[in-house]
Amino acid sequence: MIGNDIVDLEMAKTQNNWQRKGFLEKQFTAEEQKIILNSENPFLQVWLFWSMKEAAYKCYVQEFQKRFFAPKKFRCKIVSISEGTVEIENSFYHIKYSILKNYIHSFALKNKRAKMVSESFFIEKKASQTKTTNQQMLSYFADDVVLQKNEFRVPFLYQQEKKLPIAVSTSHHGNYGGFAFLNT
Repeated sequence: MIGNDIVDLEMAKTQNNWQRKGFLEKQFTAEEQKIILNSENPFLQVWLFWSMKEAAYKCYVQEFQKRFFAPKKFRCKIVSISEGTVEIENSFYHIKYSILKNYIHSFALKNKRAKMVSESFFIEKKASQTKTTNQQMLSYFADDVVLQKNEFRVPFLYQQEKKLPIAVSTSHHGNYGGFAFLNT
């Protein structure tokens, strides 16, 4: 299982007011709210937690094949400068993240020791985010490998109509895209 999420920080600044009444209470646990409000940079902390939750959610949906929206059920913890954990319903996901100048990119792994391939990249404004992200990821595979999503929107790779045993995740937001897949 693998999940990833990317947050374009410029877009987050202009399209989401995390300081509006009720936002933190609806999205984050009491402990997460405390960490956010005591952070040196609350804006970055909000979007780091958000990307961690989204990456873990994608992993969770792969594992249990069910979708729902309940961000407060996902409990984030920071372990180090680039790692954390997310717990949901007694399932734990190991998080690796990068905070760069323009974006945050988080990865969730069910198995902490799993080897992954990942990439993040700039997407031109006129380009299709989904198409660009999928093409970037598919460039790592044979020409006849295609990406398809199931009814839960979980992406899978297929080759000659046969599902490949490779967990994949794609994400895009604003001017940035990213993907990750397990390197078996």
